Amino acid sequence: MSSVLGVSVGTGAVRVARPFTGDSAEQGARNFGVPPQPRYGRARSGFDGSPDAFDVQAVPVGERRVDELVADAVGAVLAADSRISATAIAYRDENHARAIRAELARRQFTNYELVPDVVAALEFLEYSGELQGFGTVALYDLGASGLSVTVVDTSTRQVCFSERTSDISGDYLDALIREQQIASGRIAHPPDHTGLIALDKLCREAKEQLSGSSAVALPSTEGLVLLSQENFEALIMLAVESSARMTRDVILRSEQPVQAVALLGGCAQIPLVARVLRRWLGVPVIVPAAPDTVVTRGAAMLARPVMHRPAPAPFLTAPREDAAPQPPKPAQSWPATPSAAEKFGRRREVSLAGVAVGALVVVAAIGITLGWGPLVLTHDSQRQDAVTSSVPVSTTRASAESATATPTTTDATNESLAAPPPQAYSTTTETPAPAPTPGPNTITIIPGLPPVVVPTLPPLFPPAPAQQAR
Repeated sequence: MSSVLGVSVGTGAVRVARPFTGDSAEQGARNFGVPPQPRYGRARSGFDGSPDAFDVQAVPVGERRVDELVADAVGAVLAADSRISATAIAYRDENHARAIRAELARRQFTNYELVPDVVAALEFLEYSGELQGFGTVALYDLGASGLSVTVVDTSTRQVCFSERTSDISGDYLDALIREQQIASGRIAHPPDHTGLIALDKLCREAKEQLSGSSAVALPSTEGLVLLSQENFEALIMLAVESSARMTRDVILRSEQPVQAVALLGGCAQIPLVARVLRRWLGVPVIVPAAPDTVVTRGAAMLARPVMHRPAPAPFLTAPREDAAPQPPKPAQSWPATPSAAEKFGRRREVSLAGVAVGALVVVAAIGITLGWGPLVLTHDSQRQDAVTSSVPVSTTRASAESATATPTTTDATNESLAAPPPQAYSTTTETPAPAPTPGPNTITIIPGLPPVVVPTLPPLFPPAPAQQAR
């Protein structure tokens, strides 16, 4: 006869649950796939047993990593009980799931499955009959590290809205008790970190005992922890009301008609929490037995052997051997189709045309910048030389005209470099214009080009009067 194992991962502790003898996975496997008719409620995993018939053990996390502790706990239980044929691990978020999966893979554990803690909690609450008649519920999970409020549809098990905060937690309530005891003078402040951890553990025990009694007194090395139910509720009232306000806001943001609120986690056993939530929300508040182990027992209910788990998504299969062979497709070189080749050729022509136009634009821009623009635009294709004026011009103008008259071919360019500079012609007669008469102000800068006449400037100061002879 086989058995199953359920594991829940918390910040303060890792819990494992196994059903007692008679509530086995073998019995659930026989009912798997058949509409179950359990004695307590509706189960989707095929589990058929008492919701309270579980052996639950908690392992404190302490300073260890959670993923390592989960792997150690699973390995220890599997080594101690060879009947376990399936394991389900409930995780809170994706970070927990990735870390746990990596650690279990490193230790070569394969026969397990990861399930969200919300799904595990719904599995147990539905099976135990706690959620019978409710379509949409809010799960209020107050644990050691924080509070999670999740609005979920019970029929589809789809999460509508979820929010988590660390402003209120079990550790925060323990700190409130510790500070109140130190402030009262009955407890001395611990001298070191070890003493502080021991005092927090004692305050946690006092909080848990107050769930079923009106007062508690626990001795310690620093003094006596003495706390009544009335003082405890007054101490945590503001924090509990803050959590109720957050729950109401989450329900409003979810825009779902929440019909009930189910309390989970260790702090759900505090009677004040249920009373405040009923007053703030106005809906039924469900407090199951041992709310801190609901997720663990739900995970054990969801644990199924590998052969009975849902099949994964199908992959593409290879062709059958008896299938008719398909004719091979003709080999085609790239580009595969004529249209692709035509598109590529047109694209190349457009690219070359764009390069040519860009080159012309660059040449035109350079010519305009150097003063050749008017000559280039008015150049006649039938003429070989540029038209110049018979009036002497400056050296800059002459240099521009000589550069404009340069032929475009390589041979003509070589001949122009070896030939003498061109002469200027008149527009009306072919007789060359007479050179200006050299004068005192005529200067020849470049041989072969017209001389430059420097105008005579008047003197800046009048000449001094001549002195008369004595």
